[in-house]
Amino acid sequence: MAELDPLTTTAIMFLSMLALMAMGSPLAWALTISGVGSAFVLWGPGGLELLVSSTYSAMDNFLLVALPLFIFMGLVLQRSGITDDLFEMIHKLMGGVPGGLGVGTVIICALIAAMAGVSGAATVSLGIIALPAMLKRGYDKKLVTGTIMAGGALGFLIPPSVLMIIYAFLSRDSVGKLFAAGLMPGLMLAGIYILYVLVRCRFNPSLGPPAPDEERFSGLEKLKSLRHLIPPGVLIATVLGCIIGGVTSPSEASAIGAFGALVIAALHGRVSWDMLRYVMLTTTKLMGMLMWITIAAVFFSKIYVGLGAGMIVGELIEDFELSPILVIIAMLATYFVLGMFLDDFAIVFITVPLFVPIVRDLGYDTTWFAVLFILSMQSAYLTPPFGYNLFYMRSVAPADITIGDIYWAAIPFVALQIFGLALVVAFPQIALWLPGLLF
Repeated sequence: MAELDPLTTTAIMFLSMLALMAMGSPLAWALTISGVGSAFVLWGPGGLELLVSSTYSAMDNFLLVALPLFIFMGLVLQRSGITDDLFEMIHKLMGGVPGGLGVGTVIICALIAAMAGVSGAATVSLGIIALPAMLKRGYDKKLVTGTIMAGGALGFLIPPSVLMIIYAFLSRDSVGKLFAAGLMPGLMLAGIYILYVLVRCRFNPSLGPPAPDEERFSGLEKLKSLRHLIPPGVLIATVLGCIIGGVTSPSEASAIGAFGALVIAALHGRVSWDMLRYVMLTTTKLMGMLMWITIAAVFFSKIYVGLGAGMIVGELIEDFELSPILVIIAMLATYFVLGMFLDDFAIVFITVPLFVPIVRDLGYDTTWFAVLFILSMQSAYLTPPFGYNLFYMRSVAPADITIGDIYWAAIPFVALQIFGLALVVAFPQIALWLPGLLF
């Protein structure tokens, strides 16, 4: 192997990693085994010292402190009953509009995304609460499941996004700039979903019939229901304001968010030892997984960079005389295909150390590319056969909704996500306007 050219060595490394994953090996072990084997064959026992230095460099980053606290915040809010209150508010405000509950579901998903920072939280929560309520009121099952899955994927893009924090850790970009860059595209995508639901239900009201007269509420009752927005609104404004405004670091803002989530849970009377035990154990399990993957991925990428991978890809681009925008589109297509088989954390750890230096060399803004990456991950989470949100929905959907129904429900929203991605590719200022204004 030591006598092979770098391109062949790179191919062997990636194929061995993918083979281990295909056999059921966890991502962390697949990266570590292929990395250790490659380092030993390439540089002998001395190459294994790279694993030690990679571990220290991965752990010596204060940014990672934000991860467990944002995960903790999301889990506490998920158990606090706030989703129930928000859906009750939406039912009162928009139940009388054709497709109104679907529109409200997208809005709630955006709010949960801004509180939880992960994709699965909104999909599971609204799959339990909103899905039965809308089916009971005659909503089309494909429209409902597609709306919940697509809205749930907004957790990738609307800050504070856990995936954005990991991306910033790997690319050395500013978390505050990435959060600011994700806000406008996230709201734009939510607006596209809302417009789609309203248009479909306008031309075919049977897809999302308005609530009957006995389930409609007075203006005063609607106004009173807005009180449910106050706790999450204050929390979101505080956390994002502290980060984007430069008042605190992301790690300090995550601590404020975790404390605020506990306060909201206490106001709902949901703080208990059982709840805290569940939240702490789940946070620990998720962080244990992420830390092992982080160490293995940094080690793997250092070997990869040591082989001159960036130069190899650059030479290939020159040889094929590809225009810079075609290179970006090829990268996005790679993300789309990988998303059919791998999860978001696997993709970010494998590809970011390779792609980001190329994006810089091409002269593009890496903050803009980060938004493109996140948008690609949103599409990947809804793409059959292995999109994660498809299986989250299957886990909470009633038996009469088949996996085939869920697959078909996702297709229109994947098309809408690709449309949103194309808009950001064509008009980078959608992502770059707010960071440029603030930073």
